[in-house]
Amino acid sequence: MMTLVIFLALLNGCCISFCRVLNGRLSQDTSAFYASFWNHVVGFIFLSFVVYFSSTVPVKTIMDAPVIAWLGGVMGALFVALNSYVLSKVGATLTVILVITGQLLTGVVWDAISNGVELAPLLGILCILMGILVTKRGQDQKANIKG
Repeated sequence: MMTLVIFLALLNGCCISFCRVLNGRLSQDTSAFYASFWNHVVGFIFLSFVVYFSSTVPVKTIMDAPVIAWLGGVMGALFVALNSYVLSKVGATLTVILVITGQLLTGVVWDAISNGVELAPLLGILCILMGILVTKRGQDQKANIKG
């Protein structure tokens, strides 16, 4: 079972990367918010079919969720729009690294609030920040060679 879960997590990462690249491409021809809008319209249609044919959750149960639980949709829409904009400016690799860093920083802060600060996550963040610098420097050098 754990092998399946790991595979699904990796597949999810691939889906996110493809989604970012495709939305970034669409935003180059339109705008980040237009790309985000169509991402969510198509996603809504797709998930409507999935939920309709597979859901057993009663509507009443969904409506009992606290208001704050519904903010995930706002955050998701903002994520897609911001990502589409940033990707069209700095490219896929740096965008992915920066987004993952933001996710990890948020996770470290949440863990620190609930469990206290630990050294290992802080060292991990430091390694990622160094990776961002190396990636950005490599992109700058490549741009200087071409231009």
